[in-house]
Order: sequence, then structure tokens, then C-alpha cells
Amino acid sequence: MSKYSKKPATAAIALSLGLALSACGGMGGADVNRSLYSVKQPVVEKSNYTMDVRTGMGGLSIPEQRRLSNWFESMDLGYGDKVYLEDASASPATREAVGELAERYGVLLSAGAPVTNGYVNPGSARVVISRSSAHVPGCPDWSNKHTGNYANATTPDFGCSVNGNMAAMIADPEHLVKGAESDGTTTVSTSTKAIDSYRQQAPTGEGGLKASATGGGN
Repeated sequence: MSKYSKKPATAAIALSLGLALSACGGMGGADVNRSLYSVKQPVVEKSNYTMDVRTGMGGLSIPEQRRLSNWFESMDLGYGDKVYLEDASASPATREAVGELAERYGVLLSAGAPVTNGYVNPGSARVVISRSSAHVPGCPDWSNKHTGNYANATTPDFGCSVNGNMAAMIADPEHLVKGAESDGTTTVSTSTKAIDSYRQQAPTGEGGLKASATGGGN
């Protein structure tokens, strides 16, 4: 027998041993997670968007108010967003005009302002929209779906579905970091959600079915 005839058999044995060892490894190691705590947690990121408006003695002119309102609309300003006026020297009339425009979208003008790039030119004020977003990095994670779980560990993908849905559905992502606090006042954007949902449902019961069929009802 030639000395080269044993090489294919030796290579096949080495390959099978390598596959067996890799399968036995599975989800092991020092970073194994044997708890029911998900390591895939939502991460909240904040972005600031700015727009400089020209100001005057009487606050914002009508064209500037329209320009700012169009910007609010294009940014889809709404619940969860925060609006600031960066120019500390802005007149009360300017603050009032910006506040009234923001209130049309259900957002109150917040005190203070985040730090932004550049500076505000004289005769101008900077309006800042601060918006938070949430996502779960590293999801989905199916890196170990074909390996053995001999350490009885939690899979790396555990929690991706629940936490991903939570991050996508929450109205104000900052509530994932710190829960909502009440200042004692009623928030119109959230206080009537249950009642509005009830009113928008189709009528039920015999009387409701008749009213729905005829197009009547209250």
C-alpha cells in the first residue's frame, strides 16, 4: 500500500472530529447567559433639528410664522417631541409666537435649550426640535440557532421581539429611560385616548346594528 493512500482517510477523520467539537461547544463560554434576563435592551437616541427665524420688535412676522409652521409640518411635529427657543435674548413676543405655533401641534414650548452647532446671528432666533428614537441593537440575533445548548443558556435572540415591539410602539421613547411624570395638569393628547377609541368603534347590539345599517345613530 502506498504511503499516500492513508491521507484521504486521515483528512476525513479530522474533519468529522472538528465538526463534532464545534457542535459540542454550542452556547457555552464565559459570556453564557443562564438567566431569564434579556441582554438585548432598547437604546434611546436623541437628535436635534434647528431652524433660524428672523425676529423683530413685535416678535415674528407673518411670513416667518408661516415658514416656521411649514417646517413644523414637514417635521411631523407631535407628541414626544420637544421644542426649544435657543436665543435667550429673544423678546417675549417671539417666545409667545413660537409657543403658539407649537401648541397647534400639541407641543408646549420647553424651557432652556440643548447645545447646537454654530451661533445665532443678531436679529434671529433658533428654534430647536429635540426628538428621541428607540431601537434594539443586534436584533434579530440567530447566530446560535444551529448549535447545541448544553449549558441551558438563554438564546442571544431572547427578548428581541418584545423589546423591539416596545421600542417601536412607545409614543415617547424617553419614557423607556425615565417614566412619565405628572405635573398635576391634564394632558389633552393622552387623556382622551380611551374615550376617542370607544367613540370610533362600530355600534354594537340590536339598536346599534339598526343604526349602522340605516346610517343613523348618535
